[in-house]
Amino acid sequence: MGGRRGVGKTATLQRRAATVFRLDNRAAQVVVAADPDIVTTAPKPVLIDEWQRVPEVWDAVRRAVDADGSPGQFLLTGSASAQTPTAHSGAGRLVRMRMRPMALFERDLATPTVSLGQILAGAPAATGGTSTVNLRQYAQEIVRSGFPGLRGLRGAAHAKAMSAYIDHIVTRDIPEEAGLKVRRPQLLRRWMRAYAAATATTTAYVKIQAAAARSSGDGTMSRATSERYRAALEQVFVLDALEGWRPTRNQLGRAGVAPKHHLVDPALATTLLGIDDEALLRGDVAAGATFVRDGDLFGHLFESLVAQSVRVGVQHTAARVYHYREYDGRREVDFIVELPDQKVVALEVKLSAVVEDDDVRHLLWLKERLGADLLDMIVVTTGPHAYRRSDGVAVVPAALLGP
Repeated sequence: MGGRRGVGKTATLQRRAATVFRLDNRAAQVVVAADPDIVTTAPKPVLIDEWQRVPEVWDAVRRAVDADGSPGQFLLTGSASAQTPTAHSGAGRLVRMRMRPMALFERDLATPTVSLGQILAGAPAATGGTSTVNLRQYAQEIVRSGFPGLRGLRGAAHAKAMSAYIDHIVTRDIPEEAGLKVRRPQLLRRWMRAYAAATATTTAYVKIQAAAARSSGDGTMSRATSERYRAALEQVFVLDALEGWRPTRNQLGRAGVAPKHHLVDPALATTLLGIDDEALLRGDVAAGATFVRDGDLFGHLFESLVAQSVRVGVQHTAARVYHYREYDGRREVDFIVELPDQKVVALEVKLSAVVEDDDVRHLLWLKERLGADLLDMIVVTTGPHAYRRSDGVAVVPAALLGP
């Protein structure tokens, strides 16, 4: 299991493990590095935390699974995707999972009434329920974050903890986990800030690079430096871009393939941009975000919050989440949740309690093209009620959308 540091990987899996090897502990590293096979003889299930610190563990586990294919013997976690060459990919033996910060339905805000899992399973989609979560609370949830250890903090303590978290990414995670020597930490911060300003857009990386360069002291940043930053931040699970959907059997015109930019948690974006929930509600936009031209920042960050919930909500299924956008930008759909049989659920996000006909036109267009392959159409809102429109589109408050 991979995922950003602090999402709760270790705490979750410790509940299922009989033995735990914490390889972020230097003493444990030394012991396991001397004899990687020691992890295979311990009482099972065995949790190997931060396994990439001793890469030889991978092959030790693979050999043990070859000898005894019983499922659930080993649980491997890492806060960086290992780039070391291994003797075997793990295909057929190891299942990869990514753990993300807490979704809205995991935050005890409301009881979900609309199940993505049921819709994907082809069950009748019940659409009803009422949420008391309002616009101000959604703004607070964007800033508060889904990292379990940070959610209990408030005010200045929360702001300092979030700032320290980003400091740790720049000064520790990137050099130690991604192996990138950061000669100019402030330049990396500026790149992250520019990326945060591009949240939920398909802004070209060259524009992110240019925005970061404009805000730097000497106004320069090479394309190679920008690419190294992007790759390193992906490796330590800070970036969580959403791939463009490429339908293979439908006549939808030419689909764009540019990713939609998301950080692993929108609270990282608000911290990088120096804004809080009140600023979101007032519509204040940090100077570094001014190159984002389509829509307001609050709307983009709300979409990112919903993206987090949708991805977590379908993780127990075989579905994958994408976005759809035509090359010319004429039509786009915020989320396409696709099953292996190419049936899909389409979702739009609207920072409003009211849904107008214009808000569903792309969903209805998609329905015309996909027919029975489109399982459902949903507009996710900040409103109080879940209901279904006469045209078949479900309107669901974000807090009521569940797994």
